[in-house]
Amino acid sequence: MSTGIHHITAVASDPRRNVDFYTGALGLRLVKKTVNFDDPSTYHLYYSDGSGSPGSVLTFFPHPDARPGHHGAGQAVGISFAVPPAAFDFWLERLEKQGIAHDGQDERFGEKFVSFDDPDELKLEIVAAYGVEHAGAPWATADISLAEAIRGFHSVTLWERDYKATAALLTAHFGFAADGAEENRFRFRAPGGGVGRIVDILNTGDLRSGALGAGVNHHVAFRARDDAHEEQMREALTAEGLNVTPIIDRNYFHSVYFREPGGVLFEIATDPPGFTVDEPLETLGQALKLPAQYEARRAEIEKSLPSLS
Repeated sequence: MSTGIHHITAVASDPRRNVDFYTGALGLRLVKKTVNFDDPSTYHLYYSDGSGSPGSVLTFFPHPDARPGHHGAGQAVGISFAVPPAAFDFWLERLEKQGIAHDGQDERFGEKFVSFDDPDELKLEIVAAYGVEHAGAPWATADISLAEAIRGFHSVTLWERDYKATAALLTAHFGFAADGAEENRFRFRAPGGGVGRIVDILNTGDLRSGALGAGVNHHVAFRARDDAHEEQMREALTAEGLNVTPIIDRNYFHSVYFREPGGVLFEIATDPPGFTVDEPLETLGQALKLPAQYEARRAEIEKSLPSLS
């Protein structure tokens, strides 16, 4: 059983624009600047609250020459951030001041939200979420106070042609429970409080499949307490006939990957060791960190990567 969302990873185009939007407009902290472990010619950028808390981490593979993807069935399409209800009006005003087009205030499952896109048209929301006032480690900036800062994920939305098999996976193996429905949207919630506890499934019917590219989510990762917990989950999923990878060391967590029945790429990621394993909390995200297998190529890699300044 998982305790909720660990992180979400998406594809972007211009890395500098990506940094400007997520650290500037949204006020998240860049907590890790590294490379794609499978392709060191591109960055892997991690944004989160002030300490990289599980449930707050949004990561990107930015490819300057990436073509736009398109959203469709078999994808995680919507990413919702949680803010305290008292901060919601601040965020409505901030989107206006930042020149970010949005759809205006709306309500879902009794919570106010506003929808907008990032520069690559990744679909985002800010939700006035009850009970998150003291969640995580909020990150203040020059124009976003601790009281107003994003706390982490409210939820992620999966687009599925038939939600039932995915729903069965979430409830049987990930510890989520059905938590209501509105029209063709079905909500599932992990036990406990805090952020990153909600997965919505939008039943899309015969909508065409999505295609990976800039502005599209690559995968959703769910939390495991530790290596033993992850191995238990892996064995149970394998016994169900799912094609689950061996455990892979990603430096900041250990991971397994598989496609859920509707086609979304799922990951299970351990909470430890976390982002301070190779740099102190105070300076997270400031230096380029490379996995050991690429350290001998540092000069070459640094020269090939575009500046983020």
